[in-house]
Amino acid sequence: MYRVINKRTLVKRLFIYFIPLLLIGLLVGAPFLLLFLGSFSLLIWHYYQLYRLSDWLLNQQSFNPPEGEGAWEQVFEGIYQLQHRNRKKRNELSALIHRFRDGAEAIPDAVIVLQNDLTIYWCNQLALKVLGLQWPTDQGQRLDNLIREPKFAKYMHRGQFTEPLELESGHNIEQILEFRVMPYASTQLMVVVRDVTRLKQLEQMRKDFVANVSHELRTPLTVVTGYLEMMDSDMMPPPAMWNKAQNTMLEQCKRMDSLVTQLLSLSRIEGARKQNNDKAVNVPLLLNYIQTEANSINQQKKHQLIFNIDTSLDISGSADELRSAFSNLVFNAIHYTKPGGKITICWQRQNDRACFSVTDNGDGIAPEHINRLTERFYRVDKARSRTTGGSGLGLAITKHVLTRHNSQLNISSVLGQGSCFSFDFSSNKIVPMSSTVQTSGKS
Repeated sequence: MYRVINKRTLVKRLFIYFIPLLLIGLLVGAPFLLLFLGSFSLLIWHYYQLYRLSDWLLNQQSFNPPEGEGAWEQVFEGIYQLQHRNRKKRNELSALIHRFRDGAEAIPDAVIVLQNDLTIYWCNQLALKVLGLQWPTDQGQRLDNLIREPKFAKYMHRGQFTEPLELESGHNIEQILEFRVMPYASTQLMVVVRDVTRLKQLEQMRKDFVANVSHELRTPLTVVTGYLEMMDSDMMPPPAMWNKAQNTMLEQCKRMDSLVTQLLSLSRIEGARKQNNDKAVNVPLLLNYIQTEANSINQQKKHQLIFNIDTSLDISGSADELRSAFSNLVFNAIHYTKPGGKITICWQRQNDRACFSVTDNGDGIAPEHINRLTERFYRVDKARSRTTGGSGLGLAITKHVLTRHNSQLNISSVLGQGSCFSFDFSSNKIVPMSSTVQTSGKS
């Protein structure tokens, strides 16, 4: 254990060293000479110990200091203990820094630490991906020079960070980033960047949903209200006019009823649990009922409907939900394909998967619309959809049904050539013919 030498011990050691020299000097008649030689020898010895200490401190080939003698033994030992404590503290600090960085890397947001002059001090890996930074190349660079956006530069130089800043990503124009800046330490700032694209999309979808529902319900209500206001208990309209008004009101009421029914259906599908989707469904029989309905709807359009059905291919799931998914695609193809078109409905086994597709030779869909087709009330051509009686909810319902059955809707289309809507189910969804429940999924 390290012990500190006090003054009394040092004085005692000096007396023990010089008294014998003084006595011997008195005996030989030269006490001052011996005291001088003793002092000079002691000075050389101390300088030698200082040289050993400085050589060890500068070169430090070993963590342990050299062996000391006399009073220098405690000096070397004290330095060793001090260095040991410092190294222990450095290790603790290093571990703390590693834990901080691991925590910063685990944060699902991009984190950047800036100096007050906006130069980059540190950032996590997500910041490199989201903002396109390069490390360590961009260390020490000003962030406002790397993000060349006037709104960002103005926001950072203004210094008022109570409200976050939203910007479109420079790498992806469809991505929206939210910047939050907060003081960090005494001379630094922390910038947290979050991808809020999905939140903005959901907010926009909510606004569109409310606006579209209001519009869709307002139109038939306006028609019905207008005719009712024209009627008077004392003077009813002529029979010809009444028949037209009655038919129009019935048509609009059916449209509202269909819209509300589909909204309830979509709400039920979104809120239902998946444990009921394990019953065997006779899909060929279900498609047979859909074919009958399709032929009835197709009387005016005169399309060529081709049903290519594997009568032995059945899957497990919810019959009612699957009926909605199948029928929505088939009926959409009939409604939105020009008269006299060709529509092929296919239900076949491909690579151990059950595949369903509806292919038409209609006008096709522009690429910018395809990713939004499954949004509620989204229409490529609103005028044509309103003419055909579409509500804009069919593909949204189909999307949720397929999600609940571990599948997804695939859409491919070429303008002027037609479209193909398809989805498939994995092999574990396919059930043997003998265990299929003969259900049509009628509602």
